[in-house]
Amino acid sequence: MHDIAHTQEQWPVLIYCRGGLGSYGGVNTVWLEQFVHKGYIVFAPSYRGNEGGEGRDEYGGRDAEDVHAAYRLIQRLPFVDPTRISLMGFSRGAINAVHTATTYNEGPDKVHKLVLWSGVTDVERTYHERTDLRRTLKRVLGGSPRAVPEAYLARSPLSKANKLSCPVLIMHGTSDTQVNYSHGTRMYHWLKRRGADVTFHAYGGQDHHFHEKIHESAVNNMFDWLAAP
Repeated sequence: MHDIAHTQEQWPVLIYCRGGLGSYGGVNTVWLEQFVHKGYIVFAPSYRGNEGGEGRDEYGGRDAEDVHAAYRLIQRLPFVDPTRISLMGFSRGAINAVHTATTYNEGPDKVHKLVLWSGVTDVERTYHERTDLRRTLKRVLGGSPRAVPEAYLARSPLSKANKLSCPVLIMHGTSDTQVNYSHGTRMYHWLKRRGADVTFHAYGGQDHHFHEKIHESAVNNMFDWLAAP
């Protein structure tokens, strides 16, 4: 049995960190199907408090451990190539994806590549931009950015960007009404300034979710980038 485990094919993995909060914006199963057709094992963790899980989703608080645990589990599977485990964070999932990429950022365990798709990079900015989310963010994070600035900072990918060591791809629609385009551009410029390996794909006129044909092309672009040496 031991020998079989070592001779079988090892596959690259994409951990897909979903967006939303609670029952809003769950794992998109259509996307999962699209991703697996690219020859990847796709793992989409459900954060605690969702899909019948215990605890509560803290929007990148203790639920960050749920993606860490998925990462550690996947590394140990015999049919996984442990050097090619990448992360994609969609919308709020960018918070969890960046948290994992900055935790596993050196040595043989490090994350291979990171994709931020329509990703939140500054949670305080989200609070100011999304008036419809303010009550929820106050409840989940324990107050407004003025009252608990550290809770917003701790969750913001921009505040952790200096710890990212893997290549990063940022994909964002220029007309995103849920996570402003500036979340993507600010992260890109910040990483670029420190000489990080970062690529930016702007999707002109696209909202938070892209139109079907554009989405298809974005998926192709993402997997081409993931497969590149």
